[in-house]
Amino acid sequence: MTSRTPRDSRLRLVRPRPLAAAPRAVAQGRSRRPAPRPPEGTPPPAELAGMARARLADAARVARWADVSLGRGRDGATSDGKGTLSDATAEKAAADLGLTPAQVRAHWDTARLAGLVEVHGDIARPGWRLRAWNRDDSAVLRGWVALFDAWSLAYPEPAGREHAAVAEVVSAMPQVLSFLQLSAGPVPVEQLLDLLEQRVTELRTERCEIAYVPPVAPHLCDDRVRATPAGPGTAPAPAQDTPLAPLLDWALDALACVGALTCADGQATLTPLGNWAVWVKLEQICVAAQSPAGNIEQNAEDMLRGCAGLRPNAARAECRAWLAARPVGSAVTELLDAARGEDALLRGLAFEALRVVGAPAEPDVRAAAEETTLRPYALIWLAEQEGTDPEDAHEVLTREEATWLWVDTAAAVADHGEAPLLVRHLESAVQATVPTLLDEVRAVGHPRTVQVLVALAAAHPDPALARAVRRAAFQVHTGGS
Repeated sequence: MTSRTPRDSRLRLVRPRPLAAAPRAVAQGRSRRPAPRPPEGTPPPAELAGMARARLADAARVARWADVSLGRGRDGATSDGKGTLSDATAEKAAADLGLTPAQVRAHWDTARLAGLVEVHGDIARPGWRLRAWNRDDSAVLRGWVALFDAWSLAYPEPAGREHAAVAEVVSAMPQVLSFLQLSAGPVPVEQLLDLLEQRVTELRTERCEIAYVPPVAPHLCDDRVRATPAGPGTAPAPAQDTPLAPLLDWALDALACVGALTCADGQATLTPLGNWAVWVKLEQICVAAQSPAGNIEQNAEDMLRGCAGLRPNAARAECRAWLAARPVGSAVTELLDAARGEDALLRGLAFEALRVVGAPAEPDVRAAAEETTLRPYALIWLAEQEGTDPEDAHEVLTREEATWLWVDTAAAVADHGEAPLLVRHLESAVQATVPTLLDEVRAVGHPRTVQVLVALAAAHPDPALARAVRRAAFQVHTGGS
């Protein structure tokens, strides 16, 4: 007979920590790139921050009023999930601040876009940038850049325009802004229109659409004659037939509204803030193009796969550059689509990339929380956005959600990591013992449960524990108990 030594199968748990996809254990050497210098004549950061404070002074004033005047539990916003001020609140703020209700609403919207106010469901509260506004120049600049990134939301788009054409112009404007930055001076709007038409043609060609033929029509910038908007009963023209000149005017007006450029005498010029912001984004793209992965032109899934082998800081830099080259909305959609795939590693990496996006991704992530596959990741992401310490964010999960996430992360480790890492993954389980863990893993219904348990049984050095895990895998596979 074979003697058996009783074994203690209880897990020795360390303090629970957020579950994340395992990084590759391969150190990749890379040369250090010297810190880039902004273009000659760019004001120092402190001066740029002063410009941003001046631009956002009214928004900060309204946000501070709300912080002082609207306490917890008071009805200050509507229930539209967007943090829109109620009529009563807007009128009270207007009376207290010496503004009109329309001005209060406009400054409130700017405060939301700049992160001075954060909206979580039907609750609006002061953002961390407002707390750091007077002492942290980097927080101020980040707030202004957030507003700059959201320029298309800061100024109403022309009425009666085809939404597809508006989206094309928004997608093409980074190239227009890059041209303005590289030109280092005023550029005729006629020239910008030519560039916009070329870029829109490229976008449509990439989608195999009919080539764009520019219509003969006047276009505007301040002193130019504006085209007559479509009437209430006029149907929008197809995207291919929509004149781009009025849409360029709208884009320039919106960018001027956020303080990125000025437009007068038929010429557009970047402000110092706009010039600096565009340079920063171009520099991010250049860094990505020179990185070992070079994923700037890849889709989200391929970009995330390229980041899988990078150290965390390098992966975040890659994500920032990838995001800088795309409209935020489409980038978030791509990342969530990648997270819905079968590869659990990409799921974890996609939400790491969404952490780089920050507040603009919140509505989409909140919607994704209704999907079983994405729910644990989304709930942790939302908790962190609401100010929860990342070390404690996992506590928002139910036991079942935490178990599902444990299995999903184990699947990522099994597919892309090494056996010792899978064994160490046991330490992050919320269950106190192996039998309890196995019971709850079997009950949670993750589609990769069998593969995870088989891989864990093969990797674990304890024969008794390995047998128990293998038996649980067999029971899940056969549907037994």
